[in-house]
Amino acid sequence: MYETENNMNFGASPEPNPNPNPNPNPNPEPQAPKKPGVFSRIMMAICMGLLFGLFAGVGFYTVNLVTKDHIEPSPAPVFEQTTTSEGTAGSGTYLGLDPNVYTDLRVLTTEQTDITEVVADVMPSMVSITEFYKLSTTYWGQTYTQDGEASGSGIIIGETDDEYIIVTNNHVISDADDMVVTFIDDTVAPAYLKGLEPSMDIAVISVLKGDLDDSTIAKIKVAELGDSNGLVLGQNVIAIGNALGYGQSVTTGIVSALGREITTSDGNTGTYIQTDAAINPGNSGGALLNMAGQVIGINSNKIGGSAVEGMGYAIPISSVKEIIIDLMGRDTLIEVEEDKLGYLGIYMQDVTPQLSTYYGMPEGIYVSEVAEGGGAEAAGIKNGDIIVGFQGSTVTSGSSLSKLMKYYAIGDQVEVTYMRNEDGEYVKHTVTLTLGEKPTR
Repeated sequence: MYETENNMNFGASPEPNPNPNPNPNPNPEPQAPKKPGVFSRIMMAICMGLLFGLFAGVGFYTVNLVTKDHIEPSPAPVFEQTTTSEGTAGSGTYLGLDPNVYTDLRVLTTEQTDITEVVADVMPSMVSITEFYKLSTTYWGQTYTQDGEASGSGIIIGETDDEYIIVTNNHVISDADDMVVTFIDDTVAPAYLKGLEPSMDIAVISVLKGDLDDSTIAKIKVAELGDSNGLVLGQNVIAIGNALGYGQSVTTGIVSALGREITTSDGNTGTYIQTDAAINPGNSGGALLNMAGQVIGINSNKIGGSAVEGMGYAIPISSVKEIIIDLMGRDTLIEVEEDKLGYLGIYMQDVTPQLSTYYGMPEGIYVSEVAEGGGAEAAGIKNGDIIVGFQGSTVTSGSSLSKLMKYYAIGDQVEVTYMRNEDGEYVKHTVTLTLGEKPTR
């Protein structure tokens, strides 16, 4: 047989090594154990923390379970409460504590945020107003007339044996040839004018009870007028109106500012309530309410428009209450047939705000000529006089005067207020004249 250099036999299993330990030292010294790594130490700390928390929780629970029936609860605070229309306030002292330390403790709560009951209570006092008018345009000497329609809001503020009385903005109905009112149950009825005050943008109209069913009358409610003089900044308010003509809608906000002085597009200047409650087209004439459901303002989209978000305006109710009462007491006006319309007997020209400022004369209707034999001449009105009032309502243009004139017939007596230049100063005069028949010219 041949042997390899490694002294190994081919085809045979190797013989076992009688000494498997390669270390030639038969008595090796023992090695030190390895130290645990950083990860092992972190895990051990976490486990120990969890075990401590578990045992501590069990201990606290056991103590509480054993002793809970033997611990007297602390006395609850007792308050004497006073409820107001716009919130709840309470005062008192904590019982069981040193009265010298806890005296006259005051607790205030915010105004109520759920307004559903307030809205449900006042909604029967709100109405939608639709006016119908004719829009005339002249092209190349030809006049074209088109029917128009606009929407607004109103508030039922009174009733008599025969009618319901509604306040709204003057600009909502000033162009109306006809108008209708929609009530809480969607009943629609014709409305009639009682009076206008354009300088304050206030109008009062009425609906005859004879035009309503008993079921509708049972649902109608007269609104309660509040006091806008008592408003404070930050007070919660509710705005209700016929926004965009879609029907009554509700928005909320706060009183953002008081006594805001603003000049409107027609040149009238007034002070208004500013609120961040949304007031959109169609809201005009609607109610601004406090949290007691009282009317504290009459919304007017005409003032704020849509130039700035979060800035709506309302006419303070206290500043126009006397005007509203006066207009409410007037006779309801029914349009006169055209062939029976009365005539003042003047030819006129508007004194616009621009002309008023430039020439230093009152804004109103300039009398350019007095018709011979007419009612104005008989009452002493002369060329150059400026008419500023008709039947107790302010008039600033020929169109506003014509809107009022359509309710008066030939032979009716009317009150006219005018300004006359006397020695360089305009003096107010009021006369009663009899309307005549319009002459052909």
